Amino acid sequence: MKVSVFIRIFAVLIILTAVLIGVGLGRALAETTNIKHQENFVEFAPALPTRIMDINGTLITEFSADEKREMVSLSELPRHLIYAVLAREDPDFYTHRGFSIRGIARAFVGQIIGQSLGGGSTITQQVAGTLYTDRTEKSYSRKIRELWWSLQMERRYTKNEILEIYLNYMYMGPGTYGVEAASKYFFGHSARDISLAEAAILVIQLSSPSRYNPLDNPNVARDRQRSVLDRMIDFGYTSREEAEASFNEYWDNYDYTRASTSAYYSREDAAPWFSEYVRRELDGMMYGTMDYYRDGYTVLTTLDLRHQQAAAKFMEQGLAKANTEYVRSSSNRLTEAEKTYVPVIDMLSLVFDLTDIYASSEAQIEQKALSRYTKVVNPVVDMAALMFGIQDLKVMTGSAFADLKTNTEKNVVEGALIAIENDTGYITALIGGSKYDESNQLIRATQGNIQPGSSFKPLYYSAAIDSRTFTPASLIYDLPIVFHNEDGTPYIPLNFRGEWKGSVLLYDALANSMNVPSLKVLDTIGFDAAIDRAAALLGISDPAVIRRTFPRVYPLGLGIISAAPLQMARAFAVFANQGREVSPIAIRSVEDRNGRVVLDTEREVRLRQRRMGSGIQVISPQNAYVMTSMLKKTVEMGTLYAPSEWGAKFTYRDEQGRRYHMPMAGKTGTPQNWSDAWAVGYSPYYTTAIWFGFDKPGNSLGVNLTGSTLAGPVWADFMREVHQGLPLRDFAKPSTGIIEVTVCTKSGLLRTPGCPGDVTMPFLEGTQPSRYCDLHDDAAARTGQVNLQGMRLDTLFMDGGNLLGELKLPELRLDLPESPRRPPPVTRPAPNSTRGRTDRSTTNPIIPDEEFDLELPDYNPLLE
Repeated sequence: MKVSVFIRIFAVLIILTAVLIGVGLGRALAETTNIKHQENFVEFAPALPTRIMDINGTLITEFSADEKREMVSLSELPRHLIYAVLAREDPDFYTHRGFSIRGIARAFVGQIIGQSLGGGSTITQQVAGTLYTDRTEKSYSRKIRELWWSLQMERRYTKNEILEIYLNYMYMGPGTYGVEAASKYFFGHSARDISLAEAAILVIQLSSPSRYNPLDNPNVARDRQRSVLDRMIDFGYTSREEAEASFNEYWDNYDYTRASTSAYYSREDAAPWFSEYVRRELDGMMYGTMDYYRDGYTVLTTLDLRHQQAAAKFMEQGLAKANTEYVRSSSNRLTEAEKTYVPVIDMLSLVFDLTDIYASSEAQIEQKALSRYTKVVNPVVDMAALMFGIQDLKVMTGSAFADLKTNTEKNVVEGALIAIENDTGYITALIGGSKYDESNQLIRATQGNIQPGSSFKPLYYSAAIDSRTFTPASLIYDLPIVFHNEDGTPYIPLNFRGEWKGSVLLYDALANSMNVPSLKVLDTIGFDAAIDRAAALLGISDPAVIRRTFPRVYPLGLGIISAAPLQMARAFAVFANQGREVSPIAIRSVEDRNGRVVLDTEREVRLRQRRMGSGIQVISPQNAYVMTSMLKKTVEMGTLYAPSEWGAKFTYRDEQGRRYHMPMAGKTGTPQNWSDAWAVGYSPYYTTAIWFGFDKPGNSLGVNLTGSTLAGPVWADFMREVHQGLPLRDFAKPSTGIIEVTVCTKSGLLRTPGCPGDVTMPFLEGTQPSRYCDLHDDAAARTGQVNLQGMRLDTLFMDGGNLLGELKLPELRLDLPESPRRPPPVTRPAPNSTRGRTDRSTTNPIIPDEEFDLELPDYNPLLE
């Protein structure tokens, strides 16, 4: 009975064991069968980079981040590279069956004695472990799984196929996978053209990419490279003479100054700032498991590489000019300060025994010595630490570089440029700063929070035109004035260089960036209207953001808000686009590796705009046309006149050789402390915003670097370049609601034959002047009477006793007889051209001498 029970139990155990073995074998066989489907190299789908293309289908760059990989077939690689791999990693590769007993025994003994005697894995095991196991796991079970898979791969693949997978898949350095990507990263050329010494450098990356990186540890890499070459000589793969020659050539031309960075930052990129902007946009668009680092997408963008190259060229010139002039002007200021104040400080230090402030004190000498070490000595020491492998010294030099970087942010002029197509919103060029790298990634063109200065003025001038209180020909005074903010605090604006122009027309005040007339416009239309219009043009709709962005104080009118160049470009593009909304976009669509569209960004933008209906009009076409006409005067006679070489830069020839002039409009901006320089302008095709300034506030560019002298020339050069070959196109004029009138340039009223100059400007229908100029009409010239009503429309408000005391303005008394003390008027000869001029021999109105207790000249230029 007991024997029967025992037999039954034994039978059950045998059956269970058979079942378990069967299940295990079945699972193993299933997984083995799946190798054919999962890892057939012909069907192999490794991580592929995402390709970024420009508007014309030209490659800009590729995104691969931690897996920069480029596939290459084994037959394309030089023999010495394959020999180097075999000599270093697996000399018996073509003879073993996936594993090496000798290698396993060597690794086992090394583990017992606690020394590294070399790895025990063959090339096949390394591939299997990488594909099917976690090689960071240190366990015997992992090694058994690795061995199992290597046996299956040997059954399924040929040796050459396994070696090809190995050379294309293994990690070989900072963000690079495979020999092709690694060769381009380390040497700047394809693995197809690799030298013998370079092949040895690549091979040692397979075992320890961080330790043997020649950019970080050149001495360690050199020793290990030598050992690989020696093994190749031992195996007969090369001769000693060839190895020595290649080795010496490599290190004779080695660049010790090159830093080791991720392959992402060292990749080839025709537009790095734009590419980074696109990458960040993709971060917000991708969803689920979409991974633009591995999935091999094709991103169709709006960039025009021709525009981008022009932008890079002219911005580089502008930045060089800005930094040279800044250093020169700063040096001059310091020299003057030393001449003027150092002797005074020295005297005070001696009198009051203040040794620390004495110019030649130990503290001052120490500061100068530290500055010289940081700028001059430290870079040399850093390179020496790299060459001789002194790691502790390398750490110390790094801290000095950090101090230098902080100082650089305060004293180096940066810049940004962005260009967009008016009709589509396509971003055709983008420069985010001086040089894109790991330490300089702030895209100032889109992320900058910068005061736009006077380039902000057109935004609320637009509201002034719609108020119908102002027209391009409104007469306004440019004289000192005091404004009072809502809390009662006074504000006294100044013009550039403290100059005042007297009576001017509105378009002239805008073109020449006069501050007082602009603030009078702001004062008249009110903060609400100005802020609402500016927010709409800049694309700001959140009430909380509007409150934070636009302070309700008069300096608002001089552009003390924070805005990015992209926002300013959008606002001006609305003027160019007949008042319609412009949505700047960089990505048109995204396709997967099979060509299927997975994201259609532009289509979504167009559908949204279509749903807006009439709401797409940010301003009316009539308002946009009037503003464009005024901003054209900036290029024709204002602050962009000289930068455009008096219009010559925008003169082209068509295919028949006929000359034509491309219309341009724009505005410059310079905050009152000269900290930034702006130029924002547009043509019927494109709008471009350019900025120069400092990343950290507190410095001034100086009076010689302004929007007109620094940003203006770069804007004009860039716009000239991108319009080469484009046919003549004018700004679209609305068919209704606009009346064009020729007015006197002095009074803003209808021109008469006596006016000294005239200009034709558009007006919103119903706001055009209806009276003829009575400053220069013939009747006034004959009688000596002048109607000054138009010039008295302006009122000068001054604060009473608290600020400047009472200021009494003289009046032109037309009802008084000629002063008996004044000599008779002198008859002046008429000029060559008498068109529109009043006869000077006519008696002018006289201001009584008692007003000023001085004798005034007979000729009063105010009346011309």
